[in-house]
Amino acid sequence: MAIDKVPITVRGFAAMEEELKHRQQVERPRIVAAISEARAHGDLSENAEYHAAKEAQSHNEGRVLELESMIARAEIIDVSKLSGDKIKFGATVKLIDDDTEEEKTYQIVGEPEADVHAGRVSITSPIARALIGKGAGDTVEVTTPSGGKSYEVVAVKYGA
Repeated sequence: MAIDKVPITVRGFAAMEEELKHRQQVERPRIVAAISEARAHGDLSENAEYHAAKEAQSHNEGRVLELESMIARAEIIDVSKLSGDKIKFGATVKLIDDDTEEEKTYQIVGEPEADVHAGRVSITSPIARALIGKGAGDTVEVTTPSGGKSYEVVAVKYGA
């Protein structure tokens, strides 16, 4: 079975590595100390601090495993070395909403680093899939959970 590679920008990969390091070197020891302290309080069956600390440990370790898996499967793409006038992974795209005339700018990134509020959309999102292969002047139709949207691509750029 082939391992699916996860495309990610250099910035996104660095952020994942930083989060993993923080969870392993800061959160893990803090949670272990909280568990030890809660254990010292006696009866574990009615110890809310102990159960909360164990739940935090479970959450943290789950995220550590998730990050390790994504880092192992990461295909790092240096956006600063990309160019072209067609939209592909890493492109920063300026769009105009045909209905509202509102201008939006998105960068197409890997799933782990997507944050629509910061203007980063996942390569697997409906808008990114609709944009791939298009260029400035093209119109794209996007089917979203709230219905169909139409955008005009105003600019496509690459770079950090």
